[in-house]
Amino acid sequence: MEPDDLICLCYRVSLRKLVNYARRERPSRASQMSQCLDAGTGCGWCIPFLKRIQADPDGVAPAMSASDYARDRAKYHVRLRDGETKHGY
Repeated sequence: MEPDDLICLCYRVSLRKLVNYARRERPSRASQMSQCLDAGTGCGWCIPFLKRIQADPDGVAPAMSASDYARDRAKYHVRLRDGETKHGY
């Protein structure tokens, strides 16, 4: 993914904004990434990615295209609609 591609599609938060926030604030928990424009508080799809960014903001970018990312999120929403819980929790 490119820096300006969206990680949080619900709130339109880019990879660049999240990485810069993590570098600047050094959150101790991924849940603190929600302070960056509410990332991770919508559908929950981006939470695993927020965890990776929080853990290593200098070396993280999903290894997929933005269109593949959006397609996989759409599949995630279908599973949620069908009764599956967020990320299997």
